[in-house]
Amino acid sequence: MPALLAKRPVLNALVSTGSPTDFVETILRLGAARASAYVCCANVHMLVEAHRDPAFRRVLAGAAVVTPDGSPVAAAVGWFHGKPQARVAGMDLVPALLEAAAARGQSVYFYGTTETVLAAIVARAQRELPTLRIVGTTAPPFRPLTPAEEAADVAAINAADPDLLFVALGCPRQEQWMAAHQGRIRACMLGVGQAFPVYAGLEPRLPAWARQLWLEWAYRLWQEPRRLARRYLVTNTWFLCLLARAVLTGNRGPAGRAVAQAG
Repeated sequence: MPALLAKRPVLNALVSTGSPTDFVETILRLGAARASAYVCCANVHMLVEAHRDPAFRRVLAGAAVVTPDGSPVAAAVGWFHGKPQARVAGMDLVPALLEAAAARGQSVYFYGTTETVLAAIVARAQRELPTLRIVGTTAPPFRPLTPAEEAADVAAINAADPDLLFVALGCPRQEQWMAAHQGRIRACMLGVGQAFPVYAGLEPRLPAWARQLWLEWAYRLWQEPRRLARRYLVTNTWFLCLLARAVLTGNRGPAGRAVAQAG
C-alpha cells in the first residue's frame, strides 16, 4: 500500500492531516495501486458516533484516510496539535478527484443514491471532464440487499475495475459498507454521501462565506428539520462537551499522539 498521511487523535478517532492537495494525491495513489482501501470524510456526527459506538470506532480506525470534513473537526485537529489544518470536505474532494482522475487517465465508478442523481452526475462530468473514464454506476435499492444482489454488485464493480469507487449510502451505512467490502473490492472506496446530489446540481450548497462561519449545519437543518434535528442539535452539543472535557483533562484522543502510516 502507498504511504499514507499522518493521523492525529481527536476524541476517540484518528484524523488524517495534510493539505487538500496531499489528500488528493494520496487517494489517487491508493486508486492507482488498486488498494482495497477506504476513505471516510469525518464530520462532527461521525466523530460522536465513533465516541459512542465501539463498532463504528473500529470502522473509522480501519480507514486508510480520514479527512477532516467538517470545519469544527479541522479546527479541533489544529487546537489539539498546534498546527492549522485545512478542511477537506467531501463536497470539495469529489470534483477535485474527478478533475485529477481525468487528467491522469484514472477511472471512476459511482455507487449509491438514485438513478436520477447518478444520471445528473454523469452528465455534468461528461460535459466538464470529457476525458474522465466513468466505468460504471449503480443505484442499489433502499433496503438490505439479498446475498445474490450483494454478490452481483461486487462482481460488477470488480469487472469494471475502477481506480476510485465513490459511495453514497449515508452515514454510517456507507462507512460500514466500505469496511465490510475491504478486501473484496479492488478499488479505493470513498464515502462521500451528500456530495452526490450537490455535484449533480440537484441540491444547492451554502456560499463559501457562510461555510467559513460554520453555518452549513444550520442550512441543512433548515432543509431537513425532521431528519436532522437530533443529529445537529444534540450531536453538535455533545461534540462541544467532549471537546471541552478533552481540553480540560489534556486527553486528546487515542494514544494522545500522532500516528504516521507507511505502506
